[in-house]
Amino acid sequence: QVRLLESGGGLVQAGGSLRLSCAASGGSFSRTNMGWFRQAPGKERELVAAIAWTGGSTYLADSVKGRFTISRVNAINTVYLQMNSLKPEDTAVYYCAVVVWSTMSGNYWGQGTQVTVSS
Repeated sequence: QVRLLESGGGLVQAGGSLRLSCAASGGSFSRTNMGWFRQAPGKERELVAAIAWTGGSTYLADSVKGRFTISRVNAINTVYLQMNSLKPEDTAVYYCAVVVWSTMSGNYWGQGTQVTVSS
């Protein structure tokens, strides 16, 4: 039913920026909590950022506070992750997901987009 398509990943040098986009279709996006997860090689998938359907409540992992920003534009069923001051430790596959706010867990996932930060 719900389709999530990520884009915007790529290779960037440390200190640079990337903007990830997630386009949603087949669901009630405007009233759906959304988020971004990432998974680095050999590590568990972790929540990076989340935004409630109202847009008034957001979550950022401590490791990305001050550097990343999550936003959404419901009119075009899209959620963004603006990533600034990127570090090599940010290298991972980034996944867009529908988020269950009570547990801050994902229940529907996109295919993922690779982000690689080089020194």
